[in-house]
Amino acid sequence: MKNISLLIICALVCVCACAQQQRFVGGDISMLPMYEQHNSYYKDVNGKKISNMITWFVNDCGWNTFRVRIFVNPIQQAKGATDPSVCQDLAYVTALGKRIKEAGAYFMLDFHYSDEWVDATHIQAPVAWKGKPDAEMADSVAAYTRRVLTTLNEANATPDLVQVGNEIMYGLCGIKVKPYDDASSNWTGYLGLLKAGCNAVREVCPNAKIIIHTDRPTNTGYNYYYYHKLINGGVDFDIIGLSYYPFWHGYLTDEQVAAKSNKDNLIKAINSLNYNFPEKQVQIVECAYNFQYWPTSGVNFNTQDVWACSVAGQYNFVKDLVDALKPLESVTGINYWFPEEAGNGDDTNWNTSSGTVITSWLNRGFWNENATSAGHAINKTGSVSATKTAADVCAPYYMGKFVDFVPQDITNPSANEGAVKRFRNGQLVIERNGVFYSPDGKKL
Repeated sequence: MKNISLLIICALVCVCACAQQQRFVGGDISMLPMYEQHNSYYKDVNGKKISNMITWFVNDCGWNTFRVRIFVNPIQQAKGATDPSVCQDLAYVTALGKRIKEAGAYFMLDFHYSDEWVDATHIQAPVAWKGKPDAEMADSVAAYTRRVLTTLNEANATPDLVQVGNEIMYGLCGIKVKPYDDASSNWTGYLGLLKAGCNAVREVCPNAKIIIHTDRPTNTGYNYYYYHKLINGGVDFDIIGLSYYPFWHGYLTDEQVAAKSNKDNLIKAINSLNYNFPEKQVQIVECAYNFQYWPTSGVNFNTQDVWACSVAGQYNFVKDLVDALKPLESVTGINYWFPEEAGNGDDTNWNTSSGTVITSWLNRGFWNENATSAGHAINKTGSVSATKTAADVCAPYYMGKFVDFVPQDITNPSANEGAVKRFRNGQLVIERNGVFYSPDGKKL
């Protein structure tokens, strides 16, 4: 009996360990259908045209998660000017969500609860909800969340992860708060909105993980204050979601800030979150780095002393981020923001400027914005060779290492000893001679 009990305990420990190791890696591809509509073509690390971007990310790079934003009634008038990036209504998101699920990947839905961009400085309600009292606003959040998720469920596009708000540390739907004691904060109204949204997710998508997303990742004091407010206020969520852009948020490790006056860094902050909120997972739901044209306004940190503003610098940022976060058990996800960025769109003639996918280049995606007749070249630091794999020279391939992905090596099958790791329905499986096994060796 003792031996049997020990075996049961060991089995339970193994099951728990496996559950803890579930990880998500991918990117926000909210603009991919628009690029496709404007005839934009992408090439892989070997210069080959990519026929299906989502399946390519999954099968070649090892990505298993894709994030998509949604607006209530997108007005395409964000920040005072027509913005074609604000186009993700329910029909758009449903179609893209179906594609994600059909590719066997996880679908992360990012509710903005607005008709335009929401972030730390823009917390407006959608036009249809403006002026409502707090309780009615909460009812609107709940009803809208249920309607969206029910529609996605019926379309076989059920989200696996749901963000209840986008970068909402300072407020949501016009209700303002601050991550420190301040008399102007309306925490009662704010918490009511979050509870309404989270409860609706639990009701319609009970298996989905709920993310609360903020944008001050390296400020340990703000994080401690804010997430304590939510937990003590009864908000039911699973994951602390963080944006991390070095030019706004600073460096990655203690070593990088050793000689600097500001010692804040991402790893220090994540360790603080893990200490204070051990029951919560942490995910980087947005991150990016410029490969050309360093930002000239709104920059808080010039991190070019660590990562140059170049293709190599972008690659090194991604590599350092993956390498630093992979050992942290509490960190279960990395999502790159707007990886599909490739200029303004190419329409029917690749060398014209008539595309209207975005109004200005951000220079943070993984492809060169200037197309040729063969498409947009992927950013890479060198060529694949006998000594360098795609992951050694190209950032999106390296990201797959966060979940220990091993891509199929068609030119040298023996390199993987007959085993190829793949994702099916979001789950990692191992293919060996045409037969699929779970990671623990069980035949599927």
